[in-house]
Amino acid sequence: MGIFGKIFTWWDGATIGTSLSLMGTRRVGEDAFGGVYFEGKPLPDGRRRRFVRYEGANDASRVPPEWHGWLHHQVNDLPDASLPPPRRWEKEPKPNLTGTASAYRPAGAMELGGKRAPATGDYEAWTPDAR
Repeated sequence: MGIFGKIFTWWDGATIGTSLSLMGTRRVGEDAFGGVYFEGKPLPDGRRRRFVRYEGANDASRVPPEWHGWLHHQVNDLPDASLPPPRRWEKEPKPNLTGTASAYRPAGAMELGGKRAPATGDYEAWTPDAR
């Protein structure tokens, strides 16, 4: 990506402004998706400000649950040190699929042709005159 892309596009990776705002911060870790986590200057309440720089598209649903807790000051230790080992029944997090070809489309959705099953007779339309 060229210099103009770095200045003006926020939706496809870190911009120059993001890179400048990360000056003076400390890198604390990286997640499985390539997101890099930083800790910065203290906030007015004494906690340190926490950031993530995404690898690729900027999508908050790409933050794994353990790092989400760290970003929002729910846990103080880094996820590697503060979490128990994963349980058998836990699944890998899935990204937000809204707006993609893999998004959920119910029967009758316009993208699927817009054909709904006919009414079965158990539906009675409301009219304002009926009592």
